[in-house]
Amino acid sequence: MVKGLYTAYTGMRHQQNRMDILSNNMANSATVGFKKEGATNQAFKDVLAYRIKDATDGWRGVGVGKMNLGVKIGESYTDYSQGGFHATDNVFDLAIGGEGFFAIEYTNKAGVTSTKYTRDGSFTLDVDGDLVTKDGDFVLDKNGKHIKLDPMKETAIDAKGNITQGGQILAQIRVVDFEDYNYLEHFGENFYQPVEGYQLKETDAKVFSGYLEQSNVTVVSEMVELISISRAYDANQKVIQTIDGSLDIAANQLGKLNG
Repeated sequence: MVKGLYTAYTGMRHQQNRMDILSNNMANSATVGFKKEGATNQAFKDVLAYRIKDATDGWRGVGVGKMNLGVKIGESYTDYSQGGFHATDNVFDLAIGGEGFFAIEYTNKAGVTSTKYTRDGSFTLDVDGDLVTKDGDFVLDKNGKHIKLDPMKETAIDAKGNITQGGQILAQIRVVDFEDYNYLEHFGENFYQPVEGYQLKETDAKVFSGYLEQSNVTVVSEMVELISISRAYDANQKVIQTIDGSLDIAANQLGKLNG
């Protein structure tokens, strides 16, 4: 029965982990460019057989294989599928059609800069004419430089990310992709940063001006999953309560000596 307690406990921990990830997905369902996450798990391994009365092992039966109780919480993963587009009619709102990310020069509180990547293309011009994110981080061009424009001139951005003012191409927005998304990790709400071993690759993604890519979180599906998680958590909780009641009877009633 104690094994049953542990098995139910690991089941509750797994459902809690799923709940945390799902709650984060729902909280960011309206975040531009957000990619939902999921959780994996591994069931316990069955004991395949026992060798009983084997002279080479003495009196003890030896298990063939290995048994781990309960469920093992696996790694979290990110669903990078594209979200729907929302028209804004703002020339500096950009969406990527296909695989790829905008390159952003991010500055932390200590003033240290680094390159982050995002699908959130809600950009604007600051007072100096630099193209920046809504948090003020610089959008980079194909050469890794800041993009400076004239706020007083009409701007156009084509599918290749070329920015035109007065009939002249002034810059091209940098859109990059990665060979393996397993070398990306979340940074903040909708930034990603590469880890050691990553490799960049060319992308044929198109840039759409006047659109924003929405989160790929489907709220209805997440709500259905939420109900499933709640029921699974309650089921494991009831298992623990049942075993606890049985242990109480065994210890306090069956084991009681009659006077």
